[in-house]
Amino acid sequence: MNLVVLQNWLDNASFAVLFLTMLVYWVGAAFPNLPAFAALGTAGMAIANLCIATLLGARWIEAGYFPLSNLYESLFFLTWGITTIHLIAENSSRSRLVGVVTAPVAMGITAFAALTLPSQMQVSEPLVPALKSNWLMMHVSVMMLSYATLMVGSLLAIAFLIVTRGQKIQLQGSSVGTGGYRSNGYKLRKAGELVTEPQVPVADNNGFVRYESNSNGNGKTAVLDLVTAPQSETITSAEPLSPQRLNLAETLDNISYRIIGLGFPLLTIGIIAGAVWANEAWGSYWSWDPKETWALITWLFFAAYLHARITRGWQGRRPAILAASGLVVIWICYLGVNLLGKGLHSYGWFF
Repeated sequence: MNLVVLQNWLDNASFAVLFLTMLVYWVGAAFPNLPAFAALGTAGMAIANLCIATLLGARWIEAGYFPLSNLYESLFFLTWGITTIHLIAENSSRSRLVGVVTAPVAMGITAFAALTLPSQMQVSEPLVPALKSNWLMMHVSVMMLSYATLMVGSLLAIAFLIVTRGQKIQLQGSSVGTGGYRSNGYKLRKAGELVTEPQVPVADNNGFVRYESNSNGNGKTAVLDLVTAPQSETITSAEPLSPQRLNLAETLDNISYRIIGLGFPLLTIGIIAGAVWANEAWGSYWSWDPKETWALITWLFFAAYLHARITRGWQGRRPAILAASGLVVIWICYLGVNLLGKGLHSYGWFF
């Protein structure tokens, strides 16, 4: 079997494995009483990761340069990075929900690369002069790894919003008033322990709000206070989350934060390496090329996220919404700017 046939077999095998893995994760999430599906999902992601690594290695041997010269190669490298970070995140969180959000994205990227791109885009070609540099491996590989890492962190933030149904909850270690963060009446102080606030506002027909305790020790309800409520004020309460959901939400919030914290320095290193390469190739460290501009926007976006988490003490819904929005920013930086116009970083179709 020659290297070209091996590559064609591996890219289709990667798509098939990721498609089946996605179904395994979804079935496992729908039927949590089937623990074997969690192990099958992890095995599927590991097999796909190995297939893609072998594919990239075969292209490296065939072409004689690091396989990141066109869109086909970069998409598979991105998928390899996503599956690698997925395995790290899943091992840390011990939750199959990680695969529920990462497997479809990895499968979709692989399907686009293997089934949608024209066949001429899937063939290894000689490097253009601008890419014949040792900085190709240093700059592009680190940038792609940062994209993959930040994508997984953003997907975990989306998973957090799904688990919490978009509610404001106070997680372990957060405090009311830090960064303006408030609780919805729940606090997770220990893993699996749900602590309810002693006072719950209940509106009556006379325009008053009475604060009731769910339990005063003898199983009876105790009216603690009465305050006047505006007639136009409508008091609503969200459906309480189970301790299991709160525990899972805390885990997802923590893992998302740590994964993004890993991707941000990778992005920083990649941008610095790109600036050095640009000065070597074009005589300028920064040219405000569309790709450079959006790389800076992406850096500032996730710098704001980390600032909110570290300095402002944000936790829960607000940083999760910010991180989830970052997924759009990354895709614009990676592919969107190439659709809007060509720049110094355009060396092929979409890339």
